Amino acid sequence: MIAEPTSIDRLCIDSLRVLAMDAVERAKSGHPGTPMGLAPLAYTLWTRHVRHDPADPDWPGRDRFVLSCGHASMLLYAMLHLSGYGVSLEDLQGFRQWGSRTPGHPERGHTPGVETTTGPLGQGFGNAVGMALAATHLAATLEAPSPHEPRVWFVASDGDLMEGISHEVASLAGHLGLGRLIGFFDDNGITIDGPTALACSDDVARRFEAYGWHVQRVEDGNDLAALDRCIAAAREETKRPSLVIVRTHIGFGSPHKQDTAEAHGAPLGEEEVRLTKANLGWPWPEPFHVPVEARAHWLRCRERGVMLQAEWRARQAAWAAAHPDRARELARRLRGELPAGWEAALPRFAAGTAAMATREVSGQVLNALAPQLPELIGGSADLAPSNNTLLRSSGNFGRDAFTERNLRFGVREHAMGSILNGMALYGGVLPYGGTFLIFSDYMRPAIRLAALMGLHVIYVFTHDSIGLGEDGPTHQPVETLVALRCIPNLVVLRPADAEETVESWRWAIAHRGGPVALALTRQKLPLLVRERTDVARGGYVLQDANAPAALVLMASGSEVSLAVDAARLLPEIAVRVVSMPSLELFAAQPPAYRDAVLPPGVPRLAIEAAHPMSWQRWIGARGEVLGIERFGASAPAARLFQEYGFTPEAVAQRARALLAVTPSG
Repeated sequence: MIAEPTSIDRLCIDSLRVLAMDAVERAKSGHPGTPMGLAPLAYTLWTRHVRHDPADPDWPGRDRFVLSCGHASMLLYAMLHLSGYGVSLEDLQGFRQWGSRTPGHPERGHTPGVETTTGPLGQGFGNAVGMALAATHLAATLEAPSPHEPRVWFVASDGDLMEGISHEVASLAGHLGLGRLIGFFDDNGITIDGPTALACSDDVARRFEAYGWHVQRVEDGNDLAALDRCIAAAREETKRPSLVIVRTHIGFGSPHKQDTAEAHGAPLGEEEVRLTKANLGWPWPEPFHVPVEARAHWLRCRERGVMLQAEWRARQAAWAAAHPDRARELARRLRGELPAGWEAALPRFAAGTAAMATREVSGQVLNALAPQLPELIGGSADLAPSNNTLLRSSGNFGRDAFTERNLRFGVREHAMGSILNGMALYGGVLPYGGTFLIFSDYMRPAIRLAALMGLHVIYVFTHDSIGLGEDGPTHQPVETLVALRCIPNLVVLRPADAEETVESWRWAIAHRGGPVALALTRQKLPLLVRERTDVARGGYVLQDANAPAALVLMASGSEVSLAVDAARLLPEIAVRVVSMPSLELFAAQPPAYRDAVLPPGVPRLAIEAAHPMSWQRWIGARGEVLGIERFGASAPAARLFQEYGFTPEAVAQRARALLAVTPSG
């Protein structure tokens, strides 16, 4: 027997539906159908179960709510508006318009109450897994179950569950037993193309049960009592993540477009909006109308939030009094502050140190820093021995081992990227993840979103060029550096030796405002002789001639030592060697500094065993790039560098040819 909602429940639910319809109609674009179908679930969750405080969107003790199906953004905006967040009616009326606080898909940092940027389907699901992982680790590590008890809630669509990333993150979440994670599948049976049956016949319940999830069903998404029961049961389950499959009707209430693809991604149309409002008993033509009683009921979220936060703060104060050291540590980590003196643990490399692969140096840095930075937690996509990402002082994070800091992501690069984002969003941890540089392509959507949200995530990408050798062109990332450097707000660091690797890690740890990618070698590189190392400025003079420079050799990573060796073969030329570990950081320097490093008018030869496109900006009118514009091959690294023209002799010959054709003056 389906329990009928009370009149006030109905008014509150229909207010969500109407606001979504009207905002999409005014914008003449958007997705009205999913918010209309999900309104009962959203109302039940937001007013009765999710712990949040509209007056303090960043309250550390809050639950996290993720709308993975970000196209249904008007559902979230309407909830935030009605419950008293800083989202005004004017903001709703400006949906999808320039400068609005209500963009087409939710954006973290743009709208109060939005926990993560969603829209690319499946990413929000992965973020939720990462948030639950971070919450679980913090609670276990600091033994703070009372003050640090948040749950993570997410809503996913059929599109989210079709995306490959959903399989990866769901499998890992079930394997780890993340009981703080509670999800809802909006089972409305409709995609943009039409019925989901056109492309999908998965048994979602059995799929998630096989992953180790606690699974329940609600056969009618309007049944508030059934929703309440399932949510309560999910809250009681602490050893497994939970999924509630909710059968809804896309475009609920629309006489002609309910349960059709026409309700998915386009306005209903003025006449259909009028008919739908008549069905709901809503006034016409008044747009954005919310009954006074519904608004007052929704605003009870404010009172509930104040009460929840007061209770939490009382528990936290009692816990802090009993455990002052842990309380200070938790506060520090949630603020994102680094412990004093952490840099002292960084390893040093004296002159004469034997050649080392930068991936090996990176592993030494990680293990030196791990005791000093307890927030450092991460792993790799089944490549820990190759990426050197394993923390020797810790065990493996997992069931009954939530305090440990080595994350075994398995061969799930995309999941790893999205989970790292969720961890960074949650706070209190500094996440890192590793794989071969070529396989960053598998996680590119997550990297892009980390950059868009400005998240502090560190990527350890090893085997960074044809120098990895015999594995061949499938594993040799000829075009990958260019692709990563094109992502706004992502800093790529490609260190030339052990010293630059240490400084790259120093910069990456201290950086705020975006992710950092380290591109590291498989092959050994010599420790270079220099007067100074200036990784933080992106590029610097590594070696200079005794006379004004007549030629600049500039390179990144493993090709810097090649440039040094080539300069020795050019005694008749005043050669300056410039190391460029980060083109992005160099571009951010004042023009005067850039000109001091790369003197205007002096011919330049850029050297990088990758596609040359990245360097076009820096070679000037009198320069060239020695790069690679075809795929690699399977052979030992030394033979590959010889065949592709990356030897001191070949570089010297290219330099002389450049000067021979470069006009003077």
